[in-house]
Amino acid sequence: MAERVAGVRLAPYTTLGLGGPARTFVAAGSAEEIVELVAGADRAREPVLVLGGGSNLVVADDGFAGLVVRIASRGIEAEGDRVTVQAGEDWDALVEWAVTRGRSGIECLSGIPGLVGSTPIQNVGAYGQDVSQTITGVRVYDRVTGQVRDLDAAECGFAYRHSSFKEDPGRHVVLAVTYALPADGLSGPIAYQELAVRLGVELGARVPLAEARRAVLELRAGKGMVLDAGDPDTRSAGSFFTNPILTAEQAAELELRAPGFPRWEMPGGDGVKVPAAWLIENAGFPKGYRRGPARISTKHTLAMTNPELRATTEDLLDLAREVRDGVREKFGVTLVNEPVMVGTRL
Repeated sequence: MAERVAGVRLAPYTTLGLGGPARTFVAAGSAEEIVELVAGADRAREPVLVLGGGSNLVVADDGFAGLVVRIASRGIEAEGDRVTVQAGEDWDALVEWAVTRGRSGIECLSGIPGLVGSTPIQNVGAYGQDVSQTITGVRVYDRVTGQVRDLDAAECGFAYRHSSFKEDPGRHVVLAVTYALPADGLSGPIAYQELAVRLGVELGARVPLAEARRAVLELRAGKGMVLDAGDPDTRSAGSFFTNPILTAEQAAELELRAPGFPRWEMPGGDGVKVPAAWLIENAGFPKGYRRGPARISTKHTLAMTNPELRATTEDLLDLAREVRDGVREKFGVTLVNEPVMVGTRL
């Protein structure tokens, strides 16, 4: 069993570089160890934070008054088109592994920070792909029943940046994820206009996997969305707000306030998606907008950053609240944070 350490600062384990100390911290190197640690804490009624890559977390300045289990399990197993990956594997390393082996389905998710275990929780997506398109199963530890379970994709309740795991946070600990990644050497149909333009192809075209990955990494780097120790704009949790999905009535109201606003019709007529970045910029918060030591990225309006590593969590949240409230006042739309809040809230 890995050593437990008291008082470990969580800031270095998050991409924002924010967060106070954990009462107890331990790294779990296998699925069995993860289950043992979490189950033991539950029996002792000790609060538990399961920590992955820290790329989608905002941790309070006071830290976490319980046990932090750092997921460090490793392993990739392929059988036919199915690839089963332990939760502690680095996500972008998995994408690179798949691309170099000609396996299609996750190439447009290149450059996203974090670990494999977080991908089904957030239904991670970018540039026209999301993991729900390839996930066939998720192995979890169910903290309510005390059992390890294998959930199929339907049981995961996937929707835009959402899953059943988010509806009942804390119940399931992801141990491994299985993806269907066929080895055909070509990307999935390019479904995002910006990526199609970068690749010089029409929407729906397929390109060699390495070309798709390279183009996505270039686009993300241009927005400060590829981790780079030398780039202060990457000290973020990625997109801080999700793109709102409006009902027909809400969209009609927004049309009155902002005629011709950009939008995408959701499949099946399930609402209208509006780019949060457009709402933020047009509410008066441009790239580089600063509130104290926290600022909006100079490259991407959706990212709230800690550029000089001088901000506190409350500094960052004060900026996020100002942006959220400004958008609501101007457009009547309330933005929802994408990162998970630990010991604090927006």
